[in-house]
Amino acid sequence: MRTKSPIHKLINFTFYICTVLLIVAFWFRNDFASRSEIQFTSEINEPPKQLRTNKKPFNIYKNDVLYKVEPLYEYELTGLVVSYNHHDGKFGLHKSWSDHINVADLCVVWGDNAQKLDLNKFEFWSGEFTCFYQAKDYLQYKIFKNNELSNNHLITDNEMIGDVISDVKIGDQIKIKGWLSKYSNHLGGSRGTSTTREDTGNGACETIYVSDFQIVNSMQTGWRTLLNFSLIGTILSAFAWCFGVFRGIF
Repeated sequence: MRTKSPIHKLINFTFYICTVLLIVAFWFRNDFASRSEIQFTSEINEPPKQLRTNKKPFNIYKNDVLYKVEPLYEYELTGLVVSYNHHDGKFGLHKSWSDHINVADLCVVWGDNAQKLDLNKFEFWSGEFTCFYQAKDYLQYKIFKNNELSNNHLITDNEMIGDVISDVKIGDQIKIKGWLSKYSNHLGGSRGTSTTREDTGNGACETIYVSDFQIVNSMQTGWRTLLNFSLIGTILSAFAWCFGVFRGIF
């Protein structure tokens, strides 16, 4: 039986350790950083800005579907992303409704919810059109403000804006500008929008035609750093092992 060389043992050890670290880091990658570690933009304190608009309805043609967008209010929101769902119109109700312009749902918090709560004491998750949260701590639940959370249906036909939206991760601070809008398509699908932050339940989501979208600040944590390094270590050690086998070294 051939004895493994020290370099062979080192490569095997590195691969196994990095793989374990990769799995653990991936599991905890979306844990929120502590409040002291997050660089909050000053606008995270402010509620969304909403003003009546004179912008006229307009049409969008995408993927052989004609949409009519009817702006109701100018809208600007800065928030911290706690959950999201990206859409491409190929699955679920988006496919059934031929909805190719609702590119994502972003669930965000701002104000005290963003800066004063321990968000790791909550669980946030997104359905196809919805955002839910569950508190793990009663005291944190009591001070959570429902009017400082919103689920936002983002609609756009601008590919550059869509590409930026597709890069969103949990913990990102984002800034959205556009119009609260209702929209429909020539096949009969339609969607309205909430126009207040005080409502809850069905119909409480904001539908925003996005004119500008920015990721103002991305959350960096030790888990995400470890995820990157362990991924690199796993790939390199696997490559080194394959190279050694191919060259007959191992």
